[in-house]
Amino acid sequence: MSIFTIARLTFLEAQRRKLLWAVLLMGLAFLILYAVGFYFTYRDFSRQGATLPRQFFEMANVLLLMGLYVVNFLGIVLAVLISVDTIAGEITSGTIQTIVSKPLRRWQVVCGKWLGLAVMLSAFVILMCTALMAIVWFIARYMPPNAVQGTALIVLSGLVLLTLSILGGTRLATLANGVVVFMLYGLAFVAGWIEQIGAFVRNATAVDIGIFVSLLMPSEAMWKRAAYLMQPPFMRDLGITPFSSSSAPNDAMVAYTIGYIVLTLGVALHLFQRRDL
Repeated sequence: MSIFTIARLTFLEAQRRKLLWAVLLMGLAFLILYAVGFYFTYRDFSRQGATLPRQFFEMANVLLLMGLYVVNFLGIVLAVLISVDTIAGEITSGTIQTIVSKPLRRWQVVCGKWLGLAVMLSAFVILMCTALMAIVWFIARYMPPNAVQGTALIVLSGLVLLTLSILGGTRLATLANGVVVFMLYGLAFVAGWIEQIGAFVRNATAVDIGIFVSLLMPSEAMWKRAAYLMQPPFMRDLGITPFSSSSAPNDAMVAYTIGYIVLTLGVALHLFQRRDL
């Protein structure tokens, strides 16, 4: 029960610091802006007489994926912001000594904090993805394929960054931890586009570079898989949107990412257990 107690306290701490309210308000602002933009775009599209099913699916799907890409990025930022200081900051301030001096094992502290933050992050991403799809359905009566699987992959993308940030916090100061994690995400983002371009021009070296970096940092690969699944089959085959990929990650990459998260959390537990507080 100690893990769940730490998870609950971590969640309450975020609420006390107004972090939850700030995230919810900014998310609501994004949803309102997106709904207005989607409504007027869809209205103008309809007035131009674009009534063919394929044209309709292209427009609705591309606009939805654009919104989901923003949600994916917001999830990444949230994952780092809520976790970057959770261990590193408490070590610096000395409050971690009060926690570990209680009848708690160090691994319980780390797992409890990870669990509380993971629930918070997952709830935010699921809520935002569901709201975006509801907006598109209400206005255009369109629902993407594999919506549940795509949302789960976006959650998984954020959990990669969250776990890496927890790991970094066991050894690095708060600022250094944040810089390192964001730089790793930036590296994965650039490598993802290198792989996309390499697949388009049939450059095996560029594709191999993207795959290698994805193994080191699989967050962007999860977004690419989510975007691939949430497109109609004809759009995947034609590659007519910026989210299409002829080298989309497969199910094995999803399994690898889950193992990556588990292994990273295990390393964090080991490093925190051996650290002199």
